[in-house]
Amino acid sequence: MAASAGNRRFKIFAAADAFVEPLKDTIVAHLRAHPSVTEVVDLGVDKYYSAAAAVARNVTSSSSDPALEVRGVVVCGTGAGVTIFANKYPGVYATHCSSVAEAVNTRSINACNVLALSGMATPPETAAVIADAWLATPFRAPCPASGDAPWPEDVQKFLDVASQEMASIPEGSAPAPDSTCAICCLRKGMEFEPVDVMPGGEMRIVRQSPTSAYVRFKAGSVEPAHHHTFGHDLVVIKGKKKVWNLTKKENYDLVDGDFLFTPAGDVHRVKYLEDTEFFIRWDGHWDIFLEEDLETARSAIDAELIGVADSDK
Repeated sequence: MAASAGNRRFKIFAAADAFVEPLKDTIVAHLRAHPSVTEVVDLGVDKYYSAAAAVARNVTSSSSDPALEVRGVVVCGTGAGVTIFANKYPGVYATHCSSVAEAVNTRSINACNVLALSGMATPPETAAVIADAWLATPFRAPCPASGDAPWPEDVQKFLDVASQEMASIPEGSAPAPDSTCAICCLRKGMEFEPVDVMPGGEMRIVRQSPTSAYVRFKAGSVEPAHHHTFGHDLVVIKGKKKVWNLTKKENYDLVDGDFLFTPAGDVHRVKYLEDTEFFIRWDGHWDIFLEEDLETARSAIDAELIGVADSDK
């Protein structure tokens, strides 16, 4: 599926969050042995959003050498968080890829220059093959989306124009969006569906298998104690929420940029302290099993918050 990298040479910046450092180290070693890679700069580990920002800054600010193509590799638990924050930088086209087909498609169609990988879902050997395909595929190359055949002439012309227009965003004449976050801008055009069992909440599925969604809740909303048959990862885009994992007897205060993984079967309850928006990813079909009703949940949360306030006096 992937075209040969030919005579192209690459300089690659890589970083990860600390939880998935082993996968980052494996990919760095693999790329350093790649015949088309001239240099790999390992930026180490940091919080996932800081790691993504470090790579994105280097990809956008490195001097342009026609003989050397600068790219980036970012790794976090799901691959979603680093993708979101890398794409905040103009000129960065980051994509989370979980298969060779996705890597080839995003290179051919989107000129992806930052590869995001999931340390939880992608084994090292699979990640290496994905990275090889990502390096080997030029922009506009045949790919699964084109039936592994050259793109028709009209699509080729569109891709030529698209690459120029992509490079002009956000410097173009169009009005600047309120937020520079790619996901925040995307959600403005989404049609949301209410979360019927949880008043004040609404969500929009943006991808299937693995499934991801953009979700928002109004301040004061409550998620009664419940569980799912799947584990799920979430990244808070903006707002503030408190999560009680009743199975583990732990609680978490989440604000902008925070990440949380909840294992399958863990019973958890949530209170939204501000209008909150977050990105969530899970494997399998959506399901939810309630352990209590809304009034019971509100009473339990109020008692918990009052108890915390009293203890702080």
